[in-house]
Amino acid sequence: MAQSTYNARVLVLRKTKLGESDLILSLLAQDGSQIRAVAKGARKPTSQFSSRLELYSQADVLLAQGRSLDIVKEARLVAGNAALRESMELAACAAPIVELLDRITQPGLEVPKLFPLTQTGLDVLASADSAHGPAICAAWLLKAFAFLGIRPSLDRCCVCGEPLACEVGSSAHRTIAFSCSEGGVVCDACRVSDVAGLAPETLSWASALLGMRFSDIASIQVDQSCVFDALRLCQTWAQVHASIRLKSLNFLFTCGLF
Repeated sequence: MAQSTYNARVLVLRKTKLGESDLILSLLAQDGSQIRAVAKGARKPTSQFSSRLELYSQADVLLAQGRSLDIVKEARLVAGNAALRESMELAACAAPIVELLDRITQPGLEVPKLFPLTQTGLDVLASADSAHGPAICAAWLLKAFAFLGIRPSLDRCCVCGEPLACEVGSSAHRTIAFSCSEGGVVCDACRVSDVAGLAPETLSWASALLGMRFSDIASIQVDQSCVFDALRLCQTWAQVHASIRLKSLNFLFTCGLF
């Protein structure tokens, strides 16, 4: 019986070796769902897939439906994003993006905004100065949380909804209470037991990155200390709300590249 086939535009999230020459691919489809597929012979130098299905690349593929894994029949490269594999700094910033997608997306579960978000984020990251990489990564993570329905509250108490009037640099408020389990910043009246103290500058940067376009982030002067604090917030947030600890973020924190 002939296998049913379908076309899809995809982003390559993960590649796993299978046998002597095959690859298992985790792919993000345009509707935000995940496709798991086998690319037979993809590790052979002469394979058409070897340069068209690289990590971080975007491709148009023809797939045959399988029982557990689909099979890649054809692939046409749309955007290679080669800079994300050639630069260690940019690769370190792109890795948390695809790791979160690989672990949080599912076959048949559509989140349509994830594909254009990731497409734009990786395109801008590939052409950005490496110093802006962590800020673009943090912005993508925060935006992805919002699209996934787990956006942190950064300027209003997550318990009572009151806005938090705390200016950056204010000596009266050197830290702001933040509770991942409750959902964000917490005012003094609603303070809970598991709060952490975050600097106003960190929350200000996180809020700005959440609302800014990637292209604008790539052109501003960034405060790396605040950006990395925002990334640590994203790490804890993913662990609490999605039960995911991103190993690639741990590498970014300890690699010494920034």
